[in-house]
Amino acid sequence: MTDSFVHPYIPNTAPATKQAMLDAVGAASIEEFYADVPAELRLGRALELPAPLVAEQDLARHVRGLLAKNRSTDERLSFLGHGTYHHYVPAVVDEVINRSEFLTAYAGEPYEDHGRFQALFQYQSLMAELLAMDVVNVPTYDGYQATATGLAMAGRITGRRRVLVVSDVLPAKHSKVLDFVRVHLDLEIVPTVNGTADVAGLASRLGDDVAAVWVETPSVTGAVEASLAAIADAAHAVGAILVVGTDPIGYGVLTPPAEQGADIVCGDIQSLGLHQWYGGAHGGFIAVADDPTFIMEMPSRLFGLATTDVPGEVGFGDVAYERTSFALREEGKEWVGTAAALWGIAAGVYLALMGPQGMRELGELLLARTRYAQQRLAAIPGVVLGDDALHLREFTIDVSGAGLTAAGVVEALRRDGIEPGVPLDAHTLAVCVTELTSQADIDRLAAAIGALAEASTATTTQETRA
Repeated sequence: MTDSFVHPYIPNTAPATKQAMLDAVGAASIEEFYADVPAELRLGRALELPAPLVAEQDLARHVRGLLAKNRSTDERLSFLGHGTYHHYVPAVVDEVINRSEFLTAYAGEPYEDHGRFQALFQYQSLMAELLAMDVVNVPTYDGYQATATGLAMAGRITGRRRVLVVSDVLPAKHSKVLDFVRVHLDLEIVPTVNGTADVAGLASRLGDDVAAVWVETPSVTGAVEASLAAIADAAHAVGAILVVGTDPIGYGVLTPPAEQGADIVCGDIQSLGLHQWYGGAHGGFIAVADDPTFIMEMPSRLFGLATTDVPGEVGFGDVAYERTSFALREEGKEWVGTAAALWGIAAGVYLALMGPQGMRELGELLLARTRYAQQRLAAIPGVVLGDDALHLREFTIDVSGAGLTAAGVVEALRRDGIEPGVPLDAHTLAVCVTELTSQADIDRLAAAIGALAEASTATTTQETRA
């Protein structure tokens, strides 16, 4: 785009108007606004866009051609996870969230939108029961934001800066959380041991300047933290807050973090009735106890029951509205931002349909399938598991002993319609299974990797003889 170009639909692209805006903010050029974006992430050229398409049918054909290049995990055997998961979405979930009163209701107030507010109140209540917490917010944009907000809350409550990260965190999540909190908090990584937190290493770093201890369970590799209670005791002994980032899918069978001493529990609801959708429908949750110290630091909306002027009738509306940026504007602790309210309704429908027994059975199935996959893959000569921790849904394998590379396994198996996992380094592959992964699917993956290992061994043997 040149300085003389004027977009037909955006009049502010006119050179004189652009210059007036630059003068108003004291910037010499638009480039100054992108100073924080690393040079290697900038495109440095114009977008490769097609020539303007005159007819609508031509545009539709062009877009269909782009979409046809995608392949969903319903078309291929997928063992991909790493933050977005292929769980079953009951038909009733899609049916409810496609109703017009939910699908189109981005915002709205209690006097005009009773159904949506009640649905979100029910979602909050179901999540609170699953997590053994008292208060759960309306979903934030995603789990990354929810975790960043949880840590920021801890910083405001304690007035401290240091945050000790004791789990292996998804790199993209760590990066986004750091972007969010770096002005106010310093993140320090405490290396893990055998996939989970090093409690002794944590204890040696704790002090009265620590705002929070951040635990991810399951971790990026699917490891379930076994020492939450000890971590909570150590953190609380120095006045720090325990913030636990988690996926709620396993708490029909696992002990919730709140019952092990967690002060703030946060994460993503994508696994609760939300499709993958080429990147996922994501929404973040923050859960705390019924304690004003924590509740009044939550920036996002809360919906609760309220009495009305009509005896015997109740309504649904904002709780402690005065703490939000809607009420405080620029004095707010954080901006409320975009809420993923529709996904909250979807998760609420999913939880209501599953019930306690359904969530328990699902959790047991995920644990069993994960363990079966670990055993089958570890039985391949030269393939070893990444650690000995309890895993839910995801785990890692090292294929170096089989003469393979992670990228090589992915490239070879893709030709057979299998997505075997996510390479974490040259020889480590992260493998994910869900309730949609059958025993036969796991056996097929094991056979495919086993054949690669056998071929690699044979090639090595021939080269040695030669």
